[in-house]
Amino acid sequence: MQADLTVILPEIVISVYALAALLLVAYTGKDKMAGMLVWLTAALFAVMALWIGATGHGANTAFGGMFNDDGFARFAKVTILLSAAAVLVLGQDYMARRDILRFEYPILIALSAVGMMVMVSAGDLMALYMGLELQSLALYVVASLRRDSAKSTEAGLKYFVLGALSSGLLLYGASLTYGYAGTTLFSGIIAAAEGQAPIGLLIGLVMVISGLAFKISAVPFHMWTPDVYEGSPTPITAFFATAPKMAAMALFARVVHDAFGGVVGDWQQVLAALSLLSMFLGAVAAIGQTDIKRLMAYSSIAHMGYALMGL
Repeated sequence: MQADLTVILPEIVISVYALAALLLVAYTGKDKMAGMLVWLTAALFAVMALWIGATGHGANTAFGGMFNDDGFARFAKVTILLSAAAVLVLGQDYMARRDILRFEYPILIALSAVGMMVMVSAGDLMALYMGLELQSLALYVVASLRRDSAKSTEAGLKYFVLGALSSGLLLYGASLTYGYAGTTLFSGIIAAAEGQAPIGLLIGLVMVISGLAFKISAVPFHMWTPDVYEGSPTPITAFFATAPKMAAMALFARVVHDAFGGVVGDWQQVLAALSLLSMFLGAVAAIGQTDIKRLMAYSSIAHMGYALMGL
């Protein structure tokens, strides 16, 4: 148990910090603390990134294989934490000038970062879903942070409704996979899918890929991206375009290689189609945009197509 807790220590530290910050603002002036919390959260992210990068070595597992701490996960976590810290610091002035710098903002970013860190280390379908939902639930609120703006409220609601749909697809795919593989562990799924995988397992795989494709906004699961990017406050749009995309892409790679690495031929064509469509639509649809944030959204869709080529 002690060894398991040591492996997930960075996630524990950030979670405890977020809970302590919530308690602190409950007993002090609320939005007076917002500026200080932004800097504290950014500093914590930078320290955690240095800690993970400097102390990590080898491949470690925790909780019976549910959580992986290997070089791939550490690289993704350092990237996520540093990009989140940069967005917090760079966006603070913008948020303060528009009077939308709320104390919830850095706390929600911290909780979403914990979700992303769990995502990239997932070695089990349950850990995958837990990390994904923690990240998503925090981001739904952050998208609609500008409460007096109809566009921001619409962005949060669209993200929530379509995100719930994709989570349902992912969860149904995970339950099918569990039904046919008899385990939720990636190591058990790859053994069950070796050679000729049962048709139910392949349907589960397609549903899991569909749920993850929504998170990285690959075509044809991209419909939420331009509206959410346009409606969210600009620093939050910058956050959406960096850390969550990195986390979802790393999770995508881990799922298809660690859990379904034995049936590469079955998912390769699906990813090739998603990649091609994302690159094509992202480039063509951007031509007609007049809003810079919608343009960035289509650019992000195209970039995810390029990233999928690597898989």
